[in-house]
Formats: sequence, C-alpha cells, structure tokens
Amino acid sequence: MSLQQVKLALSLHGSAANRGPLLYPTADRRVTVIEPPSWRAVRPRAAVARLTRFGDLLLTLSAHRISVRYKQSRLGIVWAVLQPVAIMLTFTAVFSLLGGAPSEGIPYALFAYTALVPWTAFASGLSSATGSLTSHAALLGKVSFPREILPLTYVAAAMTDLLLACTALAALMVWYTVSLTVTAFWSLLALVLLVLWLVATGLLLSAVQVRHRDVGLAIPVVLQVWMFATPVVYPLALARTRLTPLLYLAYVSNPMAGIIDTFRRGLVLHAGPDMTALTMAAVVVVILLPVSYVYFKFAELTMADVV
Repeated sequence: MSLQQVKLALSLHGSAANRGPLLYPTADRRVTVIEPPSWRAVRPRAAVARLTRFGDLLLTLSAHRISVRYKQSRLGIVWAVLQPVAIMLTFTAVFSLLGGAPSEGIPYALFAYTALVPWTAFASGLSSATGSLTSHAALLGKVSFPREILPLTYVAAAMTDLLLACTALAALMVWYTVSLTVTAFWSLLALVLLVLWLVATGLLLSAVQVRHRDVGLAIPVVLQVWMFATPVVYPLALARTRLTPLLYLAYVSNPMAGIIDTFRRGLVLHAGPDMTALTMAAVVVVILLPVSYVYFKFAELTMADVV
C-alpha cells in the first residue's frame, strides 16, 4: 500500500469516527420510505385520514377564499345573485318574444332561475377548481399538505354563492306565491349530489390540468355546451318525450340533468323526482368520486415537478 493510500484510509477513518456510530432503524424509530411514483404508492384510506388532520387548514383557506372572492369589487356578494338573475332575465325575454317555453305550470322566470341557481354554482366552482393547482404552483413546491385542499376550497366558495343566490330564489317564490312543501327534501338530496359531483369533477380536472393546460382553456366552451345539454331552460319532460328510450338514457347519464331536475321539481313544482334521472346521477357520482380521488393522489406524486 502506498503512502497516499494510507493517508486516505486514515482520513476516512477519522471522518467516520467524528461522525459517531451509524444509526440503523429500530422499532421505536419512524422510518420514511421514498418510493418511485406508481399506482401502488396511492393509499386512499391513508390519504383521507391525513386530510382529516388538516381540517383546520381546509376551513381557514375556504374562509379566506370566500372573503377575498369579491373583496375588491364594488358590488361585492351581489355578484353571486346578479349572474343567475341576468341569465334568467335574458332567457325570459327571449322566450317571451318567441312565444314562450314550457315551464310546467309556473312562471318561466321562476322555472328558469330555480335551475340556474345550482347550475351557476356548479359552473363557477368547476371553472375555479380546475385551475386551483396551477394558480398556486409556487405553494405546491414549498409546503407539505394534502393538495386536494386547494380545489375543495373552491367548492366551498361555490356552495356559498349558491346559498346567496337562494335569497333571490326565496324572493321569487314569495312574489309568485309558491310555497314550500314536503317535496323540498328532494332538493336537499339534489344539493348533496351536486357537492359530491363538483368535488369529483374538480379533483379530476385540476389533476389533469397540471399536465395538460388545454383543459383550462376548454372549460368555458364545455360549460356553455353542457348547459344546453342539461334541463336548465327547458323541462326534463321535454327531453323524455322527444328522445328515444336509448337516447334518453344517454341524456340522463349526465348527472347534472338529474340533479337540476330534482332540485327544481322538489322546490317549486311540488313533485317527486324522475327516478331514472336521479338514479343515473347517483350512480355516476358514486363511481366517479373515488376514481377521481385515486387519480388525483397518483398525480400528486409528481405534481410539484411538472406544475
């Protein structure tokens, strides 16, 4: 062994001695294993349990999202009511000039606005949730927290807008002397499905948006087409009578069809839901929600690297 090799060995030995003894994992020492991105690394139950531990952060960010939503606007929270009211007035004026539209025995203004309340909440919530991750790209690489909190805060903001828009709906019901009945409980079920559907689509599209920015650009166009493929300005019964049974089944596979029709029928038409449409909506929501969450958690593994 040469002199240089001896000096190198002594220096390495001294460095090891200075570092102290090597530490190996023991039963009482928590070990974090970093795995390469794979579907096996996705553990939905553990992710949900971790999300519950960040409940305070979810509430804080949701409250912040709601407070700054209209902070610098002059009309403030009035915008939550103004948007569906403006669309309702437009459709009412157009259909009045064209000879009217079927409204199932109630004034068309009330008929249209009742559907526009959940629809505008869904449209604004989905549009905002889709870009929630890319608009907070700097945050994703600095702080460790469940990334699904970001789109969920926009869902909470959209539901707040819905509650505000319901004040105008209550005023319309009083104006047209339409009272609440026991069928209004169906509207509550529709709202539950709406929240779950918005969470599912928001998680899915926000995760896809991280890698494919075209999604955010396509959302406004998709929502415009989607509204006319949903019984917002016309009754579901019209689609049922005009479409073949197979086409009608395809039509109600759009969960928003069953959600909006159930909400309107229960609240102002005093009738039970179309069970085919409601069942299809529930089935699609129950299937897509866990699928969206699993995909979101898989995309989260590399989200900070590509956002």
